[in-house]
Amino acid sequence: MAQSSTAQSLAPGIESQQRTFAGDRQVRASYGYWRRAWRRFSRNRVSLAALIMLFAIIAFVLCAGFISSYVTHMSYSENHLPQKLTPPFTGDYILGADGNGRDVLTRLAYGGRISLYVAGLATLSILIIGGTVGAIAGYFGGITESILMRAADVLLSMPTLPLLVLVSSLYNPGPTSLAVFLAAFSWAGISRIVRGEVMSLRTRDYVDAARVLGSSDSRIIIRHILPNVIPIIIVWTSLIIPSLILTEASLSYLGLGVKVPTPSWGNMLQDAKQFLSTSWTLVFFPGLAIYMSVLSFYLVGNGLRDALDPRLNN
Repeated sequence: MAQSSTAQSLAPGIESQQRTFAGDRQVRASYGYWRRAWRRFSRNRVSLAALIMLFAIIAFVLCAGFISSYVTHMSYSENHLPQKLTPPFTGDYILGADGNGRDVLTRLAYGGRISLYVAGLATLSILIIGGTVGAIAGYFGGITESILMRAADVLLSMPTLPLLVLVSSLYNPGPTSLAVFLAAFSWAGISRIVRGEVMSLRTRDYVDAARVLGSSDSRIIIRHILPNVIPIIIVWTSLIIPSLILTEASLSYLGLGVKVPTPSWGNMLQDAKQFLSTSWTLVFFPGLAIYMSVLSFYLVGNGLRDALDPRLNN
């Protein structure tokens, strides 16, 4: 009798614990893929700090017009030769003046806008070209895949930077043209990644079901296959943008990218190299901007890779 009464007294507690565990499992099961990925990403403090830094950099370059109008009261091309090489925090020059008397803070903000614009537009163009080519090659296979992938192999076998140097020296591109040139020589990598993923997805049951229901090939690719490739594309995007920022800066530093007086971080470095011994801050500020932008993108990309990996996202 004592044992039975003890069991009865423990039974409500056991049942409540079971309901609690079941409720916990239900809550965990209710989390969607993207919410679980964000929870995992937010626990990565390094990547989260890099994301905050990245937002700060983007906000800084987007506010270039506000900085020019209300902070420095100077345009990026406005010259004041008597104030050339003014040190930082002197008078109205928060970050100093360059060799032509132009405000460094204003040019840094506008230069960042140009650099990120070129990298962003090039990335979008690469995704459109490479994603389309990879999806078509992976889904249809056969002779279509052979032709498209051989074209990608030819492009991958060519040295990208010398080709960009050659094209830039012949055509003198602006920011938009430079982004298009970058995309034209850089789409092959993502096309092979998308092709491999689409090849593994086209044999899934839900794709066969959509095909049986009469969905067209274009609808299957757009509605059923590409959404499952998005996590890979997001990670790839966060890792390719810093490479494009460095490529644009390298071309502008060599005088083959964005031309002065339009500022970019690369041509700011090119203009400042002659004053390195007398005014080192002219090299430091654009170099720091490039470094922080590239580092932030890479750290965010590493965090996204870990967060979006289904094997890690439990």
